[in-house]
Amino acid sequence: MGHKQPIELFMPPNMLKAKVGGGLGGADMAAMKRAEAAVDGLKGEFSAWIADDVKSLIAARARYAATPDADARSALLRAAHDIKGQAPTFNYPLIARVAGSLSRMIGELPAATAIPVALVDAHVNAIQVIHKLAMQDTNDKTAQALCAELDARVDDVLAKKK
Repeated sequence: MGHKQPIELFMPPNMLKAKVGGGLGGADMAAMKRAEAAVDGLKGEFSAWIADDVKSLIAARARYAATPDADARSALLRAAHDIKGQAPTFNYPLIARVAGSLSRMIGELPAATAIPVALVDAHVNAIQVIHKLAMQDTNDKTAQALCAELDARVDDVLAKKK
């Protein structure tokens, strides 16, 4: 056997640690406070943003009801999915749950199967009521019953179409 080369270890510098602060306190607390203040400043705009999302969903529902084609279906799914993803940020977890139920129904039904407009309406109406009443408590018994009923109707529709 030949001469063995010594192994040399190279440890790259931890640039992330340098950027967020490498002291015992972890991240730069001033930066954290600035970020929290920025989010707090946006909270006033959350109401307008969720209202815009609800309007988009209503428009997508109307478009699908008038012309239930692939484009309208896709727009309805996109609007429901957007609300599902963004509503928790706006502190509307109940809206997110209802929009998730609607998204699941649209997404899991075969493309050739019509989406029951009455069930879409039930979801959209629930989202409008939750938004109008600013319902944010996930422990509300009425809201839980509503969400459970919508989920059950979606389960029924999906079970029949698969």
